[in-house]
Amino acid sequence: MRTCLFPGTFDPITLGHTDVINRGLDLFDKLVIGIGYNSNKKPMFPLEERIAWIREIYKDDHRVEVAAYEGLTIDFCKKIDARYILRGIRYVSDFEYEKAIADVNRTIAPGIETIFLTCVPEYSSIASTLVRDIYRNGGDVSSFVPAAVLEGIKKVNI
Repeated sequence: MRTCLFPGTFDPITLGHTDVINRGLDLFDKLVIGIGYNSNKKPMFPLEERIAWIREIYKDDHRVEVAAYEGLTIDFCKKIDARYILRGIRYVSDFEYEKAIADVNRTIAPGIETIFLTCVPEYSSIASTLVRDIYRNGGDVSSFVPAAVLEGIKKVNI
C-alpha cells in the first residue's frame, strides 16, 4: 500500500490544501493528513476543530485519514508506515524552503520520498496566514476555505 503523509498545521485548512490533497489521492492508496505541532506557531483554531473540519471534508473518502503528531515529521512517517511526504508548492520561494527540508529528511530517512505538487493558479495566493488575518479582522473568507471550515469558524470563539 502506498501511504503518504501530508503534513501541516492546517490553521485552517484552505482550498489550496484541499486541491493538493485531492490531486494527491490519484497518486496514493492512503493519504494521512498530519497536523503537526510547530513550536514556532501559535494556532488560531483549536486542534480538535481542525481535525473535525478535515474529517467532515473527507468523510466520504476512506483513503483519507487525519492525525495529530509532535516531533519530527520523518518519525511520524515511520510510525504510520508512510513512504512518501506530500508538499504543496505555490511559488519558487516555497520550493527552495521545501527542498531544503526534503534534503534533510532524505538524509535522515533515505527510504522516504518527498513529492511536490504545484498549486493550481486560482489557489496559489491562498495561505492560512492570510485567511486568519482576514477572519481576525472581520473579512469574508468564503473564497478561501471549504464549506466545513466556513461553517465551523462561526462556532469557534476567537
